Amino acid sequence: MNLPPDRVQAHTCDRINQRIHEEARQRVLDASNESETQISARIHKLDREWDIERWLEMNASALAFTGVLCGLFVNRKFFAIPCLVLPFLFQHAVQGWCPPVPILRRRGVRTQKEIDEEKFALKAVRGDFNQLASQSSNSSVEPDSAWKAAVA
Repeated sequence: MNLPPDRVQAHTCDRINQRIHEEARQRVLDASNESETQISARIHKLDREWDIERWLEMNASALAFTGVLCGLFVNRKFFAIPCLVLPFLFQHAVQGWCPPVPILRRRGVRTQKEIDEEKFALKAVRGDFNQLASQSSNSSVEPDSAWKAAVA
């Protein structure tokens, strides 16, 4: 993978980035054995997949909100939770990294760019771009070529 990584990928271990990349590539290669309906269902699933930003925003806001509620109704010491969580969210916004990022990445949570790459390649395999490539008499694109075009 010779692409310049996005901020999250730049702060993720190369081994994990490569694993996420290879898993997506394999799904695209496997799509060559699927029907157009199955590929469309996979694309629809990718449209609903949560990216790492959404996971971080949801987790940080849930923890901060819980800390505020517990601080108000249980014990004031719970106000420490939002005081710890919100700087991590700020750090992620500025640097693209915060302590939960490595945990989420190890669990396979992808960036929007990584999700879009797989979606683009699946659309190419499905034949969505055939009208654009009029020089090709082939009705669909080879999965490996689609993957390489998507991540280029």
